[in-house]
Amino acid sequence: MNNKNEINFRKANTTDIPVIWEIIQQAIERRRKDGSQQWQNGYPNLQTVESDVSKDFGYVITIDDEVAVFAALIFNDEPAYSTIEGAWLTTGEFLVIHRIAVSEKFAGQGLVKKLFDYIEDFVRSQNVASIKVDTNFDNIAMLKILESKGYSYCGEVFLAGGVRKAFEKVLM
Repeated sequence: MNNKNEINFRKANTTDIPVIWEIIQQAIERRRKDGSQQWQNGYPNLQTVESDVSKDFGYVITIDDEVAVFAALIFNDEPAYSTIEGAWLTTGEFLVIHRIAVSEKFAGQGLVKKLFDYIEDFVRSQNVASIKVDTNFDNIAMLKILESKGYSYCGEVFLAGGVRKAFEKVLM
């Protein structure tokens, strides 16, 4: 990426769904090739993406108006997080990040780290104290990103049919 590219973080809309679904499928395949068990059981699927967008949970990073990254951002609602083997850092309002996926075209360009920066700014603007996120034990790329962005390991949650490593970052 050069500096001429226009990068935007925005809410996803229904016209984005086909490209978001393509990006999710690329991410599923990338997880498989990396030897990860994450996303190898039919989740997330097209209905998940459609639901994310219709409920205003879907957000994208675009580069020159092309969708490059997708994530679902959900305030205060993750039933699986009510039971953790370990302990969350906070008990107040929080944002959950789910279903992060990067287009193959833009992979390896540091966009997920940029996504976390955008999300953290967005969450602060909503006066919400923390961000919670989980990932598979074998999603090495995401584990490295979470560590580099200052997320604290809090324990394990049971989600989408499996145990996930749970992390939290306190913003305020």
